Amino acid sequence: MGTDLLELSERIWNGEAEPKAHHWFAHFGEIATPLPDTVYVAAFSNVNAIATADGLVVVDTSSPVGTAKAHESLRAWDPRPAHTIVYTHGHIDHVFGVERYEAAARDAGAPPVRVVAHEGVPARFDRYIATAGYNQVVNRRQFQLPDFEWPLDYRYPDETYRDEQALDIGGVRFELHHARGETDDHTWVWQPDRRTLFCGDLFCWVSPNCGNPQKVQRYPKDWAVALRTMAGMGADVLLPGHGLPIVGTDRISTSLSDAATLLESLHDQTVAMMNEGARLDEIVHSVEYPQDLLEKPYLRPVYDEPEFVVRNTWRLYGGWYDGNPARL
Repeated sequence: MGTDLLELSERIWNGEAEPKAHHWFAHFGEIATPLPDTVYVAAFSNVNAIATADGLVVVDTSSPVGTAKAHESLRAWDPRPAHTIVYTHGHIDHVFGVERYEAAARDAGAPPVRVVAHEGVPARFDRYIATAGYNQVVNRRQFQLPDFEWPLDYRYPDETYRDEQALDIGGVRFELHHARGETDDHTWVWQPDRRTLFCGDLFCWVSPNCGNPQKVQRYPKDWAVALRTMAGMGADVLLPGHGLPIVGTDRISTSLSDAATLLESLHDQTVAMMNEGARLDEIVHSVEYPQDLLEKPYLRPVYDEPEFVVRNTWRLYGGWYDGNPARL
């Protein structure tokens, strides 16, 4: 029998279990059903889905190494084919394995699977192909995978949108919203009838990954705005791209609001000091890092450092020059 992932989530959130009790690889392929027609499939990058009268609506398909097991678990929960797949963003750990869903649809005689994403996703895939060598080097280093091969083949979306889009599928409504945060092509999905929120990587049970030193620009202020917007939706169920589901309106609102407050603090302190003429090194050593928030079980800095968010904020507004004339 698998782990009760909803119970584990509650225990971690309440401080009754350590977050390391659910490493992103800890419960690979296990599922949770916060609602009868809604499933969460645990993986390094989770797969979430809602069953409709026209088939499954799947939010993200996981990574090249995780998609097979995730698809198997999803099919065991509901063998009907997927109708639509929504990418929350174009990171490679969220968009692989669509061919498995397409094959299942063909075998069932169902219509072709539709893939929907923000309009920025195709450009991301193009960039990933153009910079494949660099991405392979930095990801081998970051994840300590010396044999990792950066992928070159991507399943581009069939439909894209710019700001917002509503999908009505099998009597169920899905509202897609664009946000900039960890990426510039992010989508969060709101399912109003079930009050379910699919947030992708905008919330991942860790301090927001908003300053990765080897990756492209991230957007702390916009990210905080998206978190505030999602916190105000009154969601009963939160299904993230990484980490466990969260159930309960107050708990979800608190989690998202705390993450927003953390980003706002780091961003606003950095910008204030930039406006006073401070150099980057001075800012990094002067910003007050909100320890009360960083000690929350869902905001621990285990995947990104607050200092990196400061450096990323500087890069966003100030470019690469750090204020030290010796660099010129």
